[in-house]
Amino acid sequence: MKKTLLFIAVFALIQQLFSQEKYNKPFFTTSIATTLAVNENYTLDSDDGEPFLLPNSLIARIGLGYQLHRRVLVSLHAGFDHHWGYNINAIPTYGTFRFNIRENDGDALFMETSYGKLWRPSPRFSDGNYYGLGLGIASKISSRIESSVRFKYHRKSILGFENNRLDSFSLGVGFRFFLKH
Repeated sequence: MKKTLLFIAVFALIQQLFSQEKYNKPFFTTSIATTLAVNENYTLDSDDGEPFLLPNSLIARIGLGYQLHRRVLVSLHAGFDHHWGYNINAIPTYGTFRFNIRENDGDALFMETSYGKLWRPSPRFSDGNYYGLGLGIASKISSRIESSVRFKYHRKSILGFENNRLDSFSLGVGFRFFLKH
């Protein structure tokens, strides 16, 4: 996985160096997301007022990155995850590679992959690794601001936890602020 990410990053850099149009743009990014869990109190009775899915966590991220090409972005992130359903807090630090699959008038359908380290602020469980894979839609608000909605799979390797990992799907929103035109 590390060799593949390194190859993709080097390939994107070489392609950028020889391209005619310059897309080099540093950016700051922030996002907030939640994972959803099935409500244990849900019944098929429509009058009970219980929803089928309930939020199960709060996931907040900040990051710095660089747009290498109109379709390729790389970034470094840090964040805070609080899974109240499991009483787990974690601080992930990771790198992300994003590729815009399709673009149309400032809007983009993208996929992204992430890999990094998961830090545990308490001794209850040990530190571990963080992996992520997601799809999203980005929309340009202005020449310097972009919003996004993403659906992402997260794997947090936590020794001592059930199956030594916490797998989850999240739904979130984010903003990207380009630092120059």
